[in-house]
Amino acid sequence: MHRRSIRTAKTHSAAQPAFVGITQVISVPHIVTSHISGSILILTGPPGAGKTTAVRRLVEGSVVPAVHLHADDFWRFIRKGAIPPYLPEAHEQNEVVMRVLARASDDYAAGNYFVVVDGIVGPWFLHAFESVIRPIHYVVLRPPLDVAIERCQTRGGDTLTDPEVIRVLHEQFSTLGELEKHVIETAGQSPDDLLAAVRSAITSGSFRLGARE
Repeated sequence: MHRRSIRTAKTHSAAQPAFVGITQVISVPHIVTSHISGSILILTGPPGAGKTTAVRRLVEGSVVPAVHLHADDFWRFIRKGAIPPYLPEAHEQNEVVMRVLARASDDYAAGNYFVVVDGIVGPWFLHAFESVIRPIHYVVLRPPLDVAIERCQTRGGDTLTDPEVIRVLHEQFSTLGELEKHVIETAGQSPDDLLAAVRSAITSGSFRLGARE
């Protein structure tokens, strides 16, 4: 996940990355066809967007070998000297994490896995993926702010709960310019509806970076 820093929220935000989950292969016919093998999906959005829930279901329902890279884990791998990724001073750290995440996703895709990157990978960090040669689909889940805050504050665990930080990160995804066409608004959508929308985004090819930019 890669967030821009709060101090420079309008221009340069640091996001949190997610690292690799376990390769899960479950034969469920309704997901996506085999053309996704060797491709990458970056499923992103502000905290509380429902990314991880959607990714887990997507990977578990894949009919091809699939990898879940949970970006937050990549930050947690820094056992000493880690800086909260939303702080301005975390910029260099976040750049490193994003490069590692991009390389991991490309290497898994080279092995013909369907790779799903789950985390806050805002447009300000897509440059880290420029060297990736595999097809990349970029999907932004955008929930209402109040829903995002409520989810973050009620899900427990080692998670972001500060409403001001969540508000700033949410704002950074509010206007994406040319990448607005990569947004799925989640308001009023059930988990099944959202999963179907993500699947459709992949199979249509219209959310692929470089396809119609």
